Amino acid sequence: MLFATIAFQSLGGVGVVGGGFFLTQAFNKKGETETIINSSNYQDIRHNTWSNQTQINHFPATIPREATDVRVIYYPGSSEYGRIFQLRMKLPKQQIQKSLLKYRDTAKHKYQGGDTNDHANQENGVPTTFLYSSDLQAGTFPSTYEILVLNANNRGTADFPWNHGDSYGVAIDKITSEIVYWAEEW
Repeated sequence: MLFATIAFQSLGGVGVVGGGFFLTQAFNKKGETETIINSSNYQDIRHNTWSNQTQINHFPATIPREATDVRVIYYPGSSEYGRIFQLRMKLPKQQIQKSLLKYRDTAKHKYQGGDTNDHANQENGVPTTFLYSSDLQAGTFPSTYEILVLNANNRGTADFPWNHGDSYGVAIDKITSEIVYWAEEW
């Protein structure tokens, strides 16, 4: 029984790492499918393009006027890879603190820095996201970021957990006064 449990967890970890690798490769091949990086498209993506509104209810309805360094990343996915939606921006420190308090209370999982592979491979971990909104590279969140998972749904099989699923939440850095809203499906 112990061997089966260890084997099951190992396969799950390999699946998440492999899935993260393939999703990263898909995102880095921007020419194959259109990746939208223009913040003027935010409202259309937020209200019309992303079909599962439950996954993005935590995103703001509009980009706040006081937001700076706004970056929007939308990857529509393909038959081989999942979909990605991120909004990254700087906000006044009091708004960041308010968001931290709000999302810490509702988060189902919490991580400090790292990326989806780091988080999913922790005990009882779940896939999260990469920092895609950083120069269009699938990066790792610095250790100053709190990654707060509002929900994650495992749609894989018993022998290949997290092969398919979704996760969404926020990543907040109170030092740089940044917040990243994310939603992913794979």
